Amino acid sequence: MLIARVIGEVVSTQKHASHDEQKILLVQPLHLDGSNRGDAVVALDAVDAGIGDRVLLVTEGFSAMTSVGRPQSPIDMAIVGVIDHVEVVE
Repeated sequence: MLIARVIGEVVSTQKHASHDEQKILLVQPLHLDGSNRGDAVVALDAVDAGIGDRVLLVTEGFSAMTSVGRPQSPIDMAIVGVIDHVEVVE
């Protein structure tokens, strides 16, 4: 799992049937300090996240598919939580 920030929405007129009625978002993975971690990725949204939200991102295919209730869906990433607060204790 990764922490990420929603930076955009993806609009598609044609998509796999298992993605019908599902929102697809562009998310930027983050380091714990809030800095960007690699390139932005596309993820299916399971929690109605919005632009600017910090989210919990599942990055394993099977975990992503089952977390959005679509076990046969061809996805690699899904948003499974909206993060309210992160506290790192050292």
